[in-house]
Amino acid sequence: MTTSSATLIGLTAIIMWSLLAALTVATGRVPPFQLLAMTFTVGACMGPVTWPWRPGAIRALRQPLAVWLVGIGGLFGYHALYFLALRLAPPAEAGLLNYLWPLLIVLLSSLLPGERLAPHHIIGAVLGFAGTVMLFAGNGGSQFNPAHIPGFVAAFVAAFVWAGYSVMSRRFAAVPTDAVAGFCLATAVLAAMCHFALEVTIWPETMTQWLAIVALGIGPVGIAFFAWDIGMKRGDIRVLGAASYATPLLSTAFLILAGFAKPTAALAVAAALIAVGGLIAAKNMVFGKA
Repeated sequence: MTTSSATLIGLTAIIMWSLLAALTVATGRVPPFQLLAMTFTVGACMGPVTWPWRPGAIRALRQPLAVWLVGIGGLFGYHALYFLALRLAPPAEAGLLNYLWPLLIVLLSSLLPGERLAPHHIIGAVLGFAGTVMLFAGNGGSQFNPAHIPGFVAAFVAAFVWAGYSVMSRRFAAVPTDAVAGFCLATAVLAAMCHFALEVTIWPETMTQWLAIVALGIGPVGIAFFAWDIGMKRGDIRVLGAASYATPLLSTAFLILAGFAKPTAALAVAAALIAVGGLIAAKNMVFGKA
């Protein structure tokens, strides 16, 4: 598999994650950790559905403890912190802090063997972050409240957790992507434990809500993690980091198409900044090396 092909596969994860907000809204009143447990259970099945035709693939689950700690810490740790941030702080501000992770991926990638951080990678990532700031600023902000500090801390730490998981995936490039199925299943179990300890069970009330949960599990909480793993291990990690800023933009666009949000001037400016930043970061892949 070429670097360009792996990068393109990784980009499909960004597109699938863009559907996360719209599909989550469509799930109704299902509590966060319950939703996490249900969707990650479905997501864990996305790899094994091909195992009957690849009998040896199940051996990918036999990994050292360090691999499991990184995988489970990344998937469960990030989502638990993100949900906590959304509960303890205003969503817009928490979301903005959380979206430091694409920039962190670009910066941390320079620590990997054989990787070099060029100026256009940094410029692209910074433009993407500026576009994200514009996007969240257009949604309006709330006045600072010291009571929100724990939520902001959780969002900030979540950004480092996801960036760390993504970059560490490159260090474990020899680990087959099929191992992600095990990480998803472990995340589902831990989420279920948190649900029973902290939440009241609320089941979906309509067929549409059930279908939204299944769709979440198949795409944004399933195939997307397998695609991201391929991109991080074999693709251009710097391009994927910068391109990840398209996620909140595309997410807002899908919410608009679904009737859950309205278009604004801030959205147009954010789109321009993120698009230009992504093109600059990926100039070698799109236009060829100078």
